[in-house]
Amino acid sequence: MPVPLRSTAYGWLMLAGILLSVVLWSRIARRDERLLIIYFAALASAFLGAKLVYLAAEGWMFWDDPQRWVIWATGKTILGALLGGYAGVEVAKKCTGYTSATGDWFALIAPLGIAVGRAGCLLQGCCLGKRCPPAWWTIRDAHGISRWPAVPMEMGFNLAAVLVFIFLRRRRVLPGQHFHLYLIAYGIFRFGHEFMRATPRVAGEISGYQFAALSVAGLGIVGFVRRRHAQSDSHVVPAASISS
Repeated sequence: MPVPLRSTAYGWLMLAGILLSVVLWSRIARRDERLLIIYFAALASAFLGAKLVYLAAEGWMFWDDPQRWVIWATGKTILGALLGGYAGVEVAKKCTGYTSATGDWFALIAPLGIAVGRAGCLLQGCCLGKRCPPAWWTIRDAHGISRWPAVPMEMGFNLAAVLVFIFLRRRRVLPGQHFHLYLIAYGIFRFGHEFMRATPRVAGEISGYQFAALSVAGLGIVGFVRRRHAQSDSHVVPAASISS
């Protein structure tokens, strides 16, 4: 049957995205074993965040649904994964005493893994866009309804982000700030893009995911400002060391 086939493909592609990030991070962690601890803390907290934010944004609406346990078990959101993953990294770095920036690597690995996972969404037929008049850019769902290409748009955004951060890394532009920039950019993109997605609304035309998107962008802004201040302080020369 086609549905199990799509479900299997979806699961394998989600797993492929995770394995890809594991392989890439394992290469990075050769320089310091604490980086593996930080990565797996990020992965575990990302899964937890993905579940909790999904339940807060949409999952609670299925309380009376006979299939609620299945829905709750499978529901998750990238926005929650970013929030949870960020928190996990910060906690793990404090616990291990690792003080160097790790975000520039996550800015490459996260969007690449998300893009692969979104390919699974495309095969599964989930995370749909709103209904639209048929056009060359629309996609058809399982019922033949023309919809906004929500998943391809997210895949394109994340692949473009990878290319941008490769460029910034090679040019050494804003080192240590790349993941903060990704959080800001993805949060803003997702807030606007959510208007074109077929997700439940909780306040007029605003969905619960848009509140999460603002949280992601806000976290990125706070992190960017804090890192900038820290970098500025590290370059300040104490007055006592300046010869007259």
